[in-house]
Amino acid sequence: MLKTRVIPTLLWKDVGLVKGVSFNSWRRVGPVLPAIKVYNSRCVDELIVMDISATIDNRTPDYVSISSFCSHCFVPLTLGGGIKTIEQIKNLLRCGADKVCVNSYAYENPEFIKESASYFGSQCIVVAIDVRKENGSYQCYSHAGKKKQNIEARKWAKLMEDKGAGEILLTSIEHDGTLKGYDLDVIKEIAGAVNIPVIASGGAGVYEDFYAALQAGACAVAAASLFHFTEQTPELAKDYLHKKGIPVRRRHENSLVSC
Repeated sequence: MLKTRVIPTLLWKDVGLVKGVSFNSWRRVGPVLPAIKVYNSRCVDELIVMDISATIDNRTPDYVSISSFCSHCFVPLTLGGGIKTIEQIKNLLRCGADKVCVNSYAYENPEFIKESASYFGSQCIVVAIDVRKENGSYQCYSHAGKKKQNIEARKWAKLMEDKGAGEILLTSIEHDGTLKGYDLDVIKEIAGAVNIPVIASGGAGVYEDFYAALQAGACAVAAASLFHFTEQTPELAKDYLHKKGIPVRRRHENSLVSC
């Protein structure tokens, strides 16, 4: 049976990590590398590191920093931010990334997802979908939540699946950083529309929120503020989910990750 993944998200901007509310990422959290080293020992299944300013600044990924992150990361690592070319994906994988996450450029060129999935395999390509609820429907936003794309999230998710995306990282902008729980309605909508894994993101504040997202249809749960600003940990989250009957990879089990 496939295990449910608990995934910390690290938002990287300029020289370190940041976090805010509703994509207003103003609060400095600390440097990236120490956070990765901590999570290596905290029973995480994967890490997601997103360079949230790369697209807005119109720059390529910082391969020097990324190589350093990857050399100290002993769990599967997904990297995103500013990805626009096959060559960039090659470089990220050479640095040590296991998967890449594409958001803004997919709207400019949906065929890029098809090309990337064909070249590297769908399992390597994650599409991030950031949404706001407007007039009863979920609308997609790019460029770190600053640019509306005028397409419904359900339609976009289905298109990305058709193009070959292996997973969807689904984030509610309005719930992001609030610690008040995921938007379960959008999780149900998107998970019901596609046959690829949906990673719920944006709003987790207690372990019960993870369980609620999984019951709504998510295959994995991602969180940032919960792990950065509270005493709650990925390992204890897994203990809670295990007690609720959710299959998770726990520390005592033989696995390839540091758990």
